[in-house]
Amino acid sequence: MPVMPILTMNDGRAIPALGFGTYLVPDVDASRITREAIGIGYTLVDTAAYYGNERGVAEGLDGRDDIFVTTKLWRDDMGYDPALRAFDASLARLGRDHVDLYLIHWPMPALGTYVDTWRALVRLREEGRAKSVGVSNFSPGHLRVLLDATGIAPAVNQIELHPGFQQRELRAFHAAHGIVTQSWGPLGQGSLLGEPAILRIAEARGCTPAQAILAWHLHHGLAVIPKASARDRLADNLAAIKVTLAAEDIAAIDALDDPAGRLGPDPDQF
Repeated sequence: MPVMPILTMNDGRAIPALGFGTYLVPDVDASRITREAIGIGYTLVDTAAYYGNERGVAEGLDGRDDIFVTTKLWRDDMGYDPALRAFDASLARLGRDHVDLYLIHWPMPALGTYVDTWRALVRLREEGRAKSVGVSNFSPGHLRVLLDATGIAPAVNQIELHPGFQQRELRAFHAAHGIVTQSWGPLGQGSLLGEPAILRIAEARGCTPAQAILAWHLHHGLAVIPKASARDRLADNLAAIKVTLAAEDIAAIDALDDPAGRLGPDPDQF
């Protein structure tokens, strides 16, 4: 197996470029699936309080501290003190004294609390209990507010990103501030697997459509966390790190971008 690509965050720490996403993995199954993912070579596991599977993920980690673990703060716990309490609860469920990355799951702008929440995460980083801190689903406007208020940029922004919705403006903002872009929903919820351009590329490169799309993410320097619950799908996704796309392949996938192609919630409205 080729070496996992590594990205450097703006705090100087490294993050694996391709990880295992556990969204919709039930807690009862999370232990087995996490153990399988690690067994075939994954080095990053992404969970969240909202997913309800932090305990199962912890069991699957088997006490290993060499796996990069991300979890997230849910919207019900926004605010400085609530965020600190929620983090303690996540640590307890994970059975750890720290996580590698802690994210604000959604900005929830209507609440007006994401800046105070961010200040809590910065404190957790300073204490060493969250080695790196970041956000998820933040727009350029939300990020500017954080920077203006605190002067501290998130290490990561985990966002919906796939060939049908490429978020170029947001990615440019990230690049200007050293923020790693991490793609959720990287396959467009499966809607892109039958796209003719993707199928042609997969046939030409001897890979699956999913591998072609994940290789496109990696080519662009994006971190990516496809979710899977079957061992063969886990292995299929991980093998994307072996796929090399040609310049014409990249151009063809780039051309699939649709600024109106969002499939999930709008962070300004959610």
